[in-house]
Amino acid sequence: MGDLTPGLVKREAAPRAVPTRPAQRDDCPQRKPSVDLQRLPRSERRVQVPSLVWALPPLVLLGVVFLYPLALVVQQSVRPDSGGTSLQPYADVFGSAAFRDALGTTVWLAVGATVGCLVLGFTLALVIAFVPFPGGKAVARFIDVFLSFPSFLITLALLFVYGTKGMANGLWTDATGGAGDGPFQFLTTPWGVLLAEITYFTPFVMRPLLAAFSQLDTAQIEVASSLGARPARIVRRVILPEALPALAAGGSLVLVMCLNEFGIVLFTGAKGVTTLPTLVYGKAMLESDYPAACVVAVVNIAISVGLYGLYRVVSRRAGA
Repeated sequence: MGDLTPGLVKREAAPRAVPTRPAQRDDCPQRKPSVDLQRLPRSERRVQVPSLVWALPPLVLLGVVFLYPLALVVQQSVRPDSGGTSLQPYADVFGSAAFRDALGTTVWLAVGATVGCLVLGFTLALVIAFVPFPGGKAVARFIDVFLSFPSFLITLALLFVYGTKGMANGLWTDATGGAGDGPFQFLTTPWGVLLAEITYFTPFVMRPLLAAFSQLDTAQIEVASSLGARPARIVRRVILPEALPALAAGGSLVLVMCLNEFGIVLFTGAKGVTTLPTLVYGKAMLESDYPAACVVAVVNIAISVGLYGLYRVVSRRAGA
């Protein structure tokens, strides 16, 4: 047998490869040692509160302030004076001519006022935003103040101007020397209510429009003008598409508010104009027919909520 000593010596002299752990980079996050919460002082322990506990107080407040009174109205609408639970109040109200007339008056006044506010508000917002004139900023600020005015205040101002004994009739009789109340007697008609609602609710359309116009890139208008586009074409092709979400928001708000408006109809003194809110007042306060009043109120709420849901669907599809 040959001598194996040199081979053994070489194998033993060869260094062994020792596995080394990769060097830990400084930018790697260090694992924090786990902390035993039981060993921490009581003041340093973080108590995990379920999310339901935080959501419970606002839900309770919402239920007490809004949902509970609404539930009482719905409950009273199915409780006739004869007792028990019945849908007879709904049948009586839906079958009455007064309810149908009030529903039709409410809808056409709300739609007419909304259309008038959209046209007038869009025109005035265009002038304030794109036509420079002295006092333009003051007018824009006045619109913000106007939003805080109560509706009956605007109606009272219109009574001073167009009322039976108002300024317009006074000037007419002074100029003609005739007797009587004067020709301006429309304020106590549906057209007077429509004028008062358009006057009061137009700033609610102008405010979102002015905000949208302030974010509009004026370079597009300058390019269109330099290419020879007329102002009407610039408004139709450049400004109007950018203003559609603001128009939808303002118009839907005005529509819902007009459906529920009570003070304007009351202060104009339009005795022949009955809307759903005034019908609720008449049934509850004048006739003491609370089930019928609650039925009309439920219908009014359902229309308002339905319109709001429709607005949300349209605005979501339009990307507003």
